Amino acid sequence: MKRLLFGSMIFFGSLGFSHAQELSPDSINNSDVLSGLDGQVAQDPPVPKAAIVHLQVLLDRAGASPGVIDGFDGANVSKAIAGFEAMQHLPVDGKLDALVVERLGDDKHVIGPYIIAPDDADDLVSEVPKDYAEQAKMDHLGYTSIPEKLSERFHMDIDLLHALNPSAKFSPGETISVAVVGAPRTGRVKRIEARRADGQLVAFADDGDVLAIYPATIGSEDNPSPSGKHKVNGVARNPTYEYNPRVNFQQGKNRTKLTLPSGPNNPVGSVWIDLSEPTYGIHGTPEPSLIDKTGSHGCVRLTNWDVEELASMVKPGVVVVFTE
Repeated sequence: MKRLLFGSMIFFGSLGFSHAQELSPDSINNSDVLSGLDGQVAQDPPVPKAAIVHLQVLLDRAGASPGVIDGFDGANVSKAIAGFEAMQHLPVDGKLDALVVERLGDDKHVIGPYIIAPDDADDLVSEVPKDYAEQAKMDHLGYTSIPEKLSERFHMDIDLLHALNPSAKFSPGETISVAVVGAPRTGRVKRIEARRADGQLVAFADDGDVLAIYPATIGSEDNPSPSGKHKVNGVARNPTYEYNPRVNFQQGKNRTKLTLPSGPNNPVGSVWIDLSEPTYGIHGTPEPSLIDKTGSHGCVRLTNWDVEELASMVKPGVVVVFTE
């Protein structure tokens, strides 16, 4: 899908400017989450909506991750609503209603200012090649730009970040508009369920309540995830990636073992949560917008920010159950 940015407007269309909708910090902050979605006419291709951005930020803050905040309604939003309902001990149907909005505690400050810091320009790389052999030659698989780094820090789709800051140069010292996502969840995870059919990872506290819920890519038809009950062995932050085509999968023409350096654009992202089933884990991704939209090579894939949050709440021995 072709996306065309112009001024304070974001346009979606394959042949030119069509289906335009204005997105701005004020339009998002002042949108009514419930009534703002009423009477919306489906558009093809779909366009981002201010009320959806507002809702996604609120869900993200509440521990019911919608994945990438992008302004698009869809399965990950419905799953996040259902997860929030479960967290609140409400009837679970994944549909937005007045009670869900009330429990979310609507806040009109979901988009706010951020001053780009000098170190936001640190550790960037010019590009990340797709071929693993080329990646293995690099020292670090870092972000390729300040917008990419900040879009992940604030859990945003990079196109939404650009749309909200159409004239920004993304230079240190510049003030831009970003999602106000709040602090990461805290607590102790007792048990994790990887729900294949739902494309969700659910983390439970000691008392059995849902502590956090995340959209997840869990295996694929060609590379299914393991079944049954397993345990967390440990957590590796900023891991390297050991590519072995005989054990993992065939990438391009690479037929030998390779060690890929660490970094957020590493194939397993910024965190690896190792499982007791050999070669399997819960990890991040260099492509957060594709979570639960494409298959994985058998592991559980989350956005980098979601797996970082989860990693801070797990310890060795935590039970991970794979369900259909």
